[in-house]
Amino acid sequence: MPANWCPFDPGSGHVPDHYDVYLYPNDFAAFTLDSPPFSPEPGLFKTTGARGATDVVLYHPNHTLPPSQMTQAHWRKVIGLWTSRYAELARNPDIQYTYIFENTGVAIGVTMPHPHGQIYSFPYIPPYIQTELDSGAAYMHDHKTCLYCDVLTGEKADGRRIFWENASFVAMCPFYARYPTEVAIYARRHVGALPDLTDTEATDLAEIIKIVRMKYDDLYGFPMPLMMIQRQSPSKGEHPYFHYHIDFYPIQRSKEKLKYIAGVESGAGTFLNDTVPEEEAEKMRRAEPNQLTAADRG
Repeated sequence: MPANWCPFDPGSGHVPDHYDVYLYPNDFAAFTLDSPPFSPEPGLFKTTGARGATDVVLYHPNHTLPPSQMTQAHWRKVIGLWTSRYAELARNPDIQYTYIFENTGVAIGVTMPHPHGQIYSFPYIPPYIQTELDSGAAYMHDHKTCLYCDVLTGEKADGRRIFWENASFVAMCPFYARYPTEVAIYARRHVGALPDLTDTEATDLAEIIKIVRMKYDDLYGFPMPLMMIQRQSPSKGEHPYFHYHIDFYPIQRSKEKLKYIAGVESGAGTFLNDTVPEEEAEKMRRAEPNQLTAADRG
């Protein structure tokens, strides 16, 4: 097998010879839809089992193309695939939460440079998601408003941490940032998940994702190692207190240094962020390019 062979490349025999975006079944699936739903262990050791789905989303056929260099039109195709897969999995009675994410960069642990993300669909709600849901529910109970809408209102009133916005979304280095140059993209309208977006909103989302990725890669002159996390409502039930947003967790704290998730973060759940969101937002404002060209729009 050639040294640079990649199963995600057209012509590999694993994917179509021609594709724009493609949903690829994970070769090392952590969950499968035909797994037993429950373990035979009783009581304390009873589990949900590994009944779910793990997909790889191939963003582009070009093996070496950074996500930041994909056109806005191509990002719109990725969003379309995310949305259709989320809606499909939500109809499965075994799926409780569909988690769309991307790991990028060798520093994150990625061994496959081909531009791609992943979709994990769980038979339960993951613990961090449940904590966020509980916080949103408690806030709405106490204040009769959406926590995220209020955060967005407060950030817009302050203005210092917002570095890009369009008609549908706002990008900011939020006051609660835990990672260096952490970014949150909030939907302006109160929506819970990707299928709730209008076509115009989905197009605006493609634009702002591209802008954020381009600015990240300009900060230090190389593709930023990061995690991109979609925050959406669970597949089942009503969650009026939840608000669609995307989190970006970059681990580069300077051109030469990485941010390590060490003892205090991993063991205590307390993040020590040695950057200031207001200063990081200013860095993101200055990062070029500041607008899309006609070629970027595709």
